[in-house]
Amino acid sequence: MKVNAIRFRWAWTTLGGLACFAVLALLDQKLKAQSGFGTLDLQHAKTAADVQNVMAAWGPARDGVLAGFNLGFDYLFMPLYGFSFYYGALMARDAFAPKAGLIRRLITMLAAVPLAGAIFDAAENAIETYMVVNGATDPLAFYAFTATTAKLVCFVIGLVLMLIGVLGLFRKKAAPAGG
Repeated sequence: MKVNAIRFRWAWTTLGGLACFAVLALLDQKLKAQSGFGTLDLQHAKTAADVQNVMAAWGPARDGVLAGFNLGFDYLFMPLYGFSFYYGALMARDAFAPKAGLIRRLITMLAAVPLAGAIFDAAENAIETYMVVNGATDPLAFYAFTATTAKLVCFVIGLVLMLIGVLGLFRKKAAPAGG
């Protein structure tokens, strides 16, 4: 893929991701202000009792609907941040490892990590939604929490790679050799 195509895809996925993040953050903040718990609190629930406490706080229909909307809207955010970080990693690769070699292959492989993070995020939301609808169990809460942890690790790796890619945009190119 050409460098300009990668930058274009990075730009629109990043802008879309930031817009989705802003909506999610505002709605989650509203949910937490109304009920005492946001969807982020559900992500950090480690036991069935923790999940049930969050769901009990969402008891009023209005809070439950808002929580459900946040869980669903997050599915739009997932591919946007996953691909934003993926394209950012490819920008880092092209800026700092332009020639074939071990470093270029390593960065290319690491570029897939944020995509895996988005998949962990989808699994997390699916398990959380299942628990909200069908009831929580300790194993399900543990699986959701484990998916959250894996997602966060992948997210941080992707964010670091993307920031390196953005730094690469400002890197001066070496002058061609010769006179």
